[in-house]
Amino acid sequence: MEKHITSKTIGKLNQNSDFSDWWESTEIKIPFLDNRKLKITFMDFEPEYDKKFIEEADQALTNFLKMNIEDRNLISELAYQNCMDFLDLIEYDEADDSLREIQNTDEIWEFIYPEKIYISRRYKNDKDVYISIACNCDWEQEHGLQLVFRQGKKLTRISSQDGHLTEADAYAKPDSQDKLLSEF
Repeated sequence: MEKHITSKTIGKLNQNSDFSDWWESTEIKIPFLDNRKLKITFMDFEPEYDKKFIEEADQALTNFLKMNIEDRNLISELAYQNCMDFLDLIEYDEADDSLREIQNTDEIWEFIYPEKIYISRRYKNDKDVYISIACNCDWEQEHGLQLVFRQGKKLTRISSQDGHLTEADAYAKPDSQDKLLSEF
């Protein structure tokens, strides 16, 4: 029997057949991503144990779905810097020249390919709801790129896809020492 949950913001999400605590939507237009359609997955969610998750996820989604291209362009510099930091660490490859030749940081989005959106609760410290956009990108083919938004309001992490919602969690440091998170 197929199980599902209902979000007031994005409708019905079906339980994933492989992971019982994952719930997947149909494809949703994402204004932040120029209306690209992506599935949204509620992760690590067991309805019987987290009664407030859907309500908090809906609020985060409402916040996130209000963001548009202009909001995305406000974080272009951070995405561009992530790219340049990575390129500075690896050996020169002429295949990366198009990245090195970027004149306007908003051009970085031409090299980023959003694939999935995940919503989950952080189980450390704030226990807040975060939205993660998992992307492929031209500079980091192995680990890709993730953009993480606390409460769907503000970017609080940009990094390779490592499964962590915050720099604080990834590097076992206090939230106050996590630059983007502490600016929330």
